[in-house]
Amino acid sequence: MESLRKAYLRVQNDHFPDEMTISLGDQKLVYQKRVWTITDPETAQSVTQGLRYGENPGQEAALFELMDGNLTLGDCKLIEPGNGLVSSLSEKNFHQFGKHPGKINLTDIDAAINILKYLTKEPAAVIIKHNNPCGAALGKTINEAYEKAYFADRLAAMGGCVALNGTVDQDLAEEINRQYFEVVAAPEYSTGAVEILKKRKNLRIVEIGALAALSKYASMRFLDFKSLQDGGIILQQSPINRVKSQSDLAIAATMKKGLEYKIERTPTEEEWKDMLFGWSVEQGVTSNSVLYIKNQCTVAVGTGEQDRVGVAKIARDKAYEKLADSLCFRQHGIPLFQLEIGITEGKYPPADLVEINETVQSENGGLLGSAMISDAFFPFRDGVDVGIKEGVSAICQPGGSLNDFESIQACNEANPKVTMVYTGQRAFKH
Repeated sequence: MESLRKAYLRVQNDHFPDEMTISLGDQKLVYQKRVWTITDPETAQSVTQGLRYGENPGQEAALFELMDGNLTLGDCKLIEPGNGLVSSLSEKNFHQFGKHPGKINLTDIDAAINILKYLTKEPAAVIIKHNNPCGAALGKTINEAYEKAYFADRLAAMGGCVALNGTVDQDLAEEINRQYFEVVAAPEYSTGAVEILKKRKNLRIVEIGALAALSKYASMRFLDFKSLQDGGIILQQSPINRVKSQSDLAIAATMKKGLEYKIERTPTEEEWKDMLFGWSVEQGVTSNSVLYIKNQCTVAVGTGEQDRVGVAKIARDKAYEKLADSLCFRQHGIPLFQLEIGITEGKYPPADLVEINETVQSENGGLLGSAMISDAFFPFRDGVDVGIKEGVSAICQPGGSLNDFESIQACNEANPKVTMVYTGQRAFKH
C-alpha cells in the first residue's frame, strides 16, 4: 500500500481530452482544457500538466474553460466566453504555484468568488475551507477585513484559501504569512508583498484582477451540472441573489386564521447592514445552514445539517468555542487546547482559562446583538428560539412556512424585542 503522504505529493495524470463540446439541442458550448507549465521544485524540471488530482488522490480531474458558443434558455442568456475567472487562470496569474494546484484549491477560490461578487462596495475578505466560509468580513480597509475574517474562526482557517477584493500590501502579507494557508487570491499585490508571501514555499499566490470588480458577475447565470451515480445529469441555471439593498427585504408578517402577525420592531441601521451582509455570505454556504453575524463579520457558520434547529444549535456552540480560542490566541499567542494542556502541566495558571471562559459566557459567545441568518424558512419557532435565547437582535430568513406566525410571536415576546425580515427567496446550495 502506497503511503498517503506520497499520494498527496504526486501529480495525477489525466486522460481527459484537450477540448470538450457540449451540445444542447442546436446550441453548442466549446471548452478548452486548462494546463500549466510549472517547474517542479523537487526535480527542477519543467512539467506541463492540468489539475494535480480531483477531490482525493487517485481521482483524475481536469479544468475546462468556456471558449466558444453560448446558451439561451427561455429568456435567460447564460454567461458568455471571455468572462473567465478561475477557469482562465494561466501561468501569469500565479506569482507562485507552490504545490501543483488541485481541484479543491481552485474550487475554494471559486467558492469565495460566489460570496465576494455580492460584496463589492467595501473591502471584503473571505476565508474558505472545503468550499464553505469559515470567516467572512467587511472592513474599512482590506487589512481590517482580513483580520476580522481570520479571527472569526482561526481554527478552521488553517490550510484554507484566503480571498480578498483589495490589494495585499506588505503588512497584510506579513499577517497572512503568520498562519498556514494553501491559497491566497487577490486582485493585486503591492511591491514587496509577493516576496514576503513566497517565504511560504508551498503557498499558491494567485492574482485575479477581476476580484476588485466582481459586481457584473452577480447578475450572470451559468450552467450548473449535477452528475448522478448512474451517469445521469441534472442541469440547472445557477441561482442569483435578488437581495441587493434594504428595500429588497420585507418586515416579517403573515396571516393565520384571519389574524395578522407582524414584527413589532423595525431593524436599526446596523442590523440592516448585518442582515444584508449575512444574506450575501449565505449564498456561498452549504445548506441546511444558519449563520450568526455581528459588525458585518461572521460570528459562527453552521453548514450542511439535516434539520434547521440542529444547525442553529451547532452554529451557536461553534460561536462559544471560536470566541474562546480567539481570546486565548490574542492574549497568549497559542490555541485554546494548548492552554488547557499547559494548565494541566503547570505551565499556565488556571486563572487564565477561568478569565477566558468568563468573558465568553458574559458575551454569549459573541452572539449578543448579532443577526441570525437562515437559508430557508424556520418550520417551527424552535430554531429562532435558539438564537433569541443567546441574545440575537435580528433575524433574516426567506419566510413562507405555515408556522411563520410562531417565529413572529417568538420575536415579539422576546425582551428586548427581536426584529425579523423576509428575503422572499431561498438560498439552498447542495
